[in-house]
Amino acid sequence: MENNQQHLLEKLANTKMPYGKYKGKYLIDLPEHYIVWYNNKGFPKGTFGNQLRLVYEIQLNGLEDLVRRLKV
Repeated sequence: MENNQQHLLEKLANTKMPYGKYKGKYLIDLPEHYIVWYNNKGFPKGTFGNQLRLVYEIQLNGLEDLVRRLKV
């Protein structure tokens, strides 16, 4: 895996939800229905939105455990 991609996945694995009902929960551990809701509603702009979009793709493909292994 390219270093930049690995860095993005490591950062994703260790990023927590900054607000709302799931504040403090790791993004990769957010419930699927919540990520699907964001996908339908529209992801926020910027890095945070990109991370949520990536979580959506990871969950869609059942790859959450691969990212969870990168938690520090």
